[in-house]
Amino acid sequence: MAAGSILRHMKLKIITLIAALTTATITPLAAADCEITCVDVYTQDGQLIFEARKGSGPKASVAVKPKTIAKPKAKVVAKPKVVLKPPLISKPKGIAKPKMAVPKKKIAPKKIAPVAVAATSLSDRISKSLPTAGISYQPNFQPLINVPVYFWSDVPTLFRSKVDLIGESIDVAMRPSFTWSFGDGSFATTTDPGGPYPDGRITHVYSNPGTYPVVLITTWGGSFTHNSIERAITGQIKKSSALSITLVAASNRFMN
Repeated sequence: MAAGSILRHMKLKIITLIAALTTATITPLAAADCEITCVDVYTQDGQLIFEARKGSGPKASVAVKPKTIAKPKAKVVAKPKVVLKPPLISKPKGIAKPKMAVPKKKIAPKKIAPVAVAATSLSDRISKSLPTAGISYQPNFQPLINVPVYFWSDVPTLFRSKVDLIGESIDVAMRPSFTWSFGDGSFATTTDPGGPYPDGRITHVYSNPGTYPVVLITTWGGSFTHNSIERAITGQIKKSSALSITLVAASNRFMN
């Protein structure tokens, strides 16, 4: 083969190999099937759900059928010959024929129906509720308009829980965020629970006297740890709290 033909043939092989590699799809590894342990934590209907499952269970086994024992055949005993004594002696009476020995029949054991063995797997599930926030404000008696009102919530900034399911330990850490609605169209979103005067950071100033509905929505989210592996909890939990606050106007006094 000529040198030019050999080079063209090699280039064609290289191009074909590159095309095959670029178009090949990589199959991801199959997900583990819970033969060891599967653990999950998620939210549902305002609850924190813990689930654990261990073992996929063996296939159902079937009992072996016993073999049927064949009935033995009865053996026939040969008839004995009659022996005659010499003449002048009366003939002896005939010898009774022996009875044939009939073996007893063996009763075959009853057939045992196949028995399915239940799969060996363990699973458990529990639910937990998170704390609902209470609302406080200061001054708590006849707060004035045009003066800052301090708000705060009494929920912890970190909620921890440890659960044991089917021998597996699950640690959960949840943190809240807060959305305040002050009732006059103003909103505030923060991760700070607030506090009383003078260190509190959640304040609001009302311009007009009246009664206002204050609503606090607490949103919980977090992660769980199992076998030193941390994973995010699927979903969030929202809890709401409300109260009403009445603002008053200060009386004016003119002095010389």
